[in-house]
Amino acid sequence: MFAARWFGSRPPAEDAPAARTSLSLALKIALDEVFLLTEMLSTPLIASRERHRLAAETSAALAFYEERGWLDHPTGYHTTPPPPEAVEIEPVRSRWFDFLHLRFRSGYTPHPGEPGRERWLSYTANRTAHAWVLEHPGPPRPWLICVPGYRMGHPLVDFVAFSLSWLHREQGLNVAVPVMPLHGPRRIGRRSGDGFLSGDYLDTIHFQTQAVWDVRRLIGWLRGRAAPAVGLYGVSLGGSTAALLAGLDAELACVIAGMPATCYVALARANLPSLILSAAEYLGVAWDDLERLLRVVSPLALSPRVPWARRYLFAGNADRLVPLTGITALWRHWGRPRLAWYEGTHVSFLLETAVRALLEEALRASGLLSALSPTG
Repeated sequence: MFAARWFGSRPPAEDAPAARTSLSLALKIALDEVFLLTEMLSTPLIASRERHRLAAETSAALAFYEERGWLDHPTGYHTTPPPPEAVEIEPVRSRWFDFLHLRFRSGYTPHPGEPGRERWLSYTANRTAHAWVLEHPGPPRPWLICVPGYRMGHPLVDFVAFSLSWLHREQGLNVAVPVMPLHGPRRIGRRSGDGFLSGDYLDTIHFQTQAVWDVRRLIGWLRGRAAPAVGLYGVSLGGSTAALLAGLDAELACVIAGMPATCYVALARANLPSLILSAAEYLGVAWDDLERLLRVVSPLALSPRVPWARRYLFAGNADRLVPLTGITALWRHWGRPRLAWYEGTHVSFLLETAVRALLEEALRASGLLSALSPTG
């Protein structure tokens, strides 16, 4: 069973090009599998004794969301936040970049009476939003917000993953990298991101909702400082957040969603061994109920507001972490916009020339680079 998971091939997704067998691709697949195996061995899951609480919370949340119409119209679940009233700005010097560390009160709270609300609010460190900012001196320039993926949230990791030397120094953009809830200085566990994929899906919903809320507050702050345009680029978990924001903010210059997960239940079903899935069902996990519950944070449930020509996607055709069926479903839901496939996997996006080419195409077509010249 485990051999089939670690070394077997996944069924191809409709509309996704088949991956060609090569040593290079095999090495990329190995990177994805090592990452997933490390997560399987080290991520603490919800204890079986919590199954009654989870079942009760899921049932209560379904009723709560149904009564308010959010399962059929998830846009109503997401309230529009105001820009932050007070932002602390701390200059940081490092070997790689001098940048600004922004802090402001998140202000996000789950809806009054919403199941899981008190538990989420008990995560004290998570109440403060953080962002790493790289801003050029002089007149206002366009901004690109780079939304990180799972386990990110440290400046060095984030700067390398987003090739900020290229985006900021060579292309001349101002860049802001928000820290996701439960990550980096907002973490509640030993590692950045602990608690997000624990199996407590009410926390997953509040995580994703707060991520959207915090990024929208950051966008509001940038626009309040006369930003001529703001674009959005997310990878992995950040790609999912960017895809959600495409259904909430029509004024974004562009949305680039890299390897986005569109359904966290599908993510679990694709990556957990069948023995664990069967055990979860035996303990009362109702996957269909969870999938319906998660509609409030699914980009497939929101109609895109960003114009078609400003929507972009990229993905690896041998991705071992995010189901390709979800990516092609989002592509169709978005009206089949520009989608760049590369011969690689989830982790290998850092190395793919097709990703760099799509980024430059999107930034130029959206006008973010039109008034800029490389800074060198």
